[in-house]
Order: sequence, then structure tokens, then C-alpha cells
Amino acid sequence: MRWEGNDQSDNVEDRRSSGGGGGFPIGGRGIGLGTVAIAVVAGLIFGVNPLTILGLLSGGAPTEVVQQQGPAQAPPADDREAAFVSTVLRNTEEVWGKVFQANRATYQQPRLVLYRGVTPTACGTGQSAMGPFYCPGDKKIYIDLGFFDTLKQQLGAPGEFARAYVIAHEVAHHVQDQLGVTGRVDAMRGRISQSQQNELSVRVELQADCFSGVWAHHSQQSKQWLEPGDIESAMNAAAKIGDDALQRSAGRAVVPDSFTHGSSAQRQRWFATGYKTGSVQACDTFSADRL
Repeated sequence: MRWEGNDQSDNVEDRRSSGGGGGFPIGGRGIGLGTVAIAVVAGLIFGVNPLTILGLLSGGAPTEVVQQQGPAQAPPADDREAAFVSTVLRNTEEVWGKVFQANRATYQQPRLVLYRGVTPTACGTGQSAMGPFYCPGDKKIYIDLGFFDTLKQQLGAPGEFARAYVIAHEVAHHVQDQLGVTGRVDAMRGRISQSQQNELSVRVELQADCFSGVWAHHSQQSKQWLEPGDIESAMNAAAKIGDDALQRSAGRAVVPDSFTHGSSAQRQRWFATGYKTGSVQACDTFSADRL
């Protein structure tokens, strides 16, 4: 991926110099890393937001964090990993800005937060073991760059475009938020069964994969910065984080009813749909009979 020398986003906030330690407060009690690991595994397998699990394990509901507003610290100019993230984010801003404009709408750019260990969010306390995530409460994407090492070394998904796919997927959740998808889905939770909630979650995540493909389509058309193997790298990453692949790697039986993100094949299929068509309309996973 030929990304160097391209414009970088101004919407990257660097909190890495203020990373947390081995435990952090939620609901008024400290939680050690062992509890965090339990929460993350449960979230992956049972489809429960790790922030919610952490709140329950600590004896209370997740605490919404009121963050101090002020000028954000930008990453150092010589930080190559941060420069990569900033470059990809800037390109998502350009692509989605044009897509929204073509549909007579205005794209509100999200902010991306780089952090280490733990960080406060409007959705509760974020923790690096959760992987990258988007918080609708503050319209921010949170990434501990150590996840990219996990992606390569533990999940077997190397390559810069695999990392770009991860960023684009979280940006896609912001797009869903702007389109009203997030609000409509959240309004249904609690009124449907757990299995129905899981199915709804799968459709949300597969649409985000499709939107990631839409970004890749338009990005390549304008930049021509992809190299041989880049799309395959993203497709491999999509396969490695499929629910069936994660359950097998955890030594568990594959239970489709517990899926919350979709199988490897489904995630690859919807990313490919977005990439081939470049169409937001083609990403209507909620009306699809076959995922």
C-alpha cells in the first residue's frame, strides 16, 4: 500500500503518554487484568459488549465518563504508525465526505484516539484488550496500536491494508451512526430475544464490513495506492476475525446462534460486495435473505 506522502487527518488525538496501569475503576471498584480478560472473551463468544460485562463484574452499571474538552494532542511527526493511521483516516474523510455530498448530506468527521492500556470514553472505560472500537456517545474511534501486532502475530493477519481495513471498519460504525442505523438498532434491544439480538448484531457488523469495502473501492479509484496482495490482505483479516474462526481458536465448538459479527465467509463476502460495487445501497444487510 503506497500511503506515504499522502495527506493526514487533523482528527487524531494522541493519549498514549497518559496510558493507564494494570487495573482501572468501573462502578467504583478496581478491576484487574484477569477480570478484563474474562470480559473480553465473553464479549467475543457471547456477543455482549465488554464495557457492559466489565460494569456487571465490578458490581454496577458501566460509568459514563465526562471528559474534559480542550485542544487534542497530535501524534509526533516522526511516528510512522501514527502517520499511517492518520493517512488512512484522512482518506476515509475524503471518501465518505464525497459519498454523503452525492446524497445531499454532510459527513461529520469522527475523531480517532490513540491510547495505551486504558482510556476514558463516553461509553465507559476502554481497555486495549477489547481491540479497536467506536463509541457513539462521543463519536470517537479508539485504537491501541498494539492491536496491530496482535492482528499480525496472534490472529495471522499481516499487512498494512489489513490494518487499513480495521480502521475503515470502525469508521463504518460512525457512518452507521450518522445514517441512523445505530439508533434504530439500539431502540430494538431489550424488546427482542438474545438470539434475535445476536442476529441483529451480525447484520450491523456485516454492513460495516461492506461499508469498509465501499471505502476501499472509492479510495483505490482516486488514489491508485493499492498494491498486489492488498485486497487479499484485507480479506484474510476479515476471515481471521470471523466468529467461527474466533470460536475455533478459543477451543470452543462453533455455535452460529451465538455469532455477533458473522462468519469468516460472511465477512469476506460483504467486504467484497462493497469493494466490487462501491455502493452504499448494496450494503443493505438488514433486507438480505442470505448473509
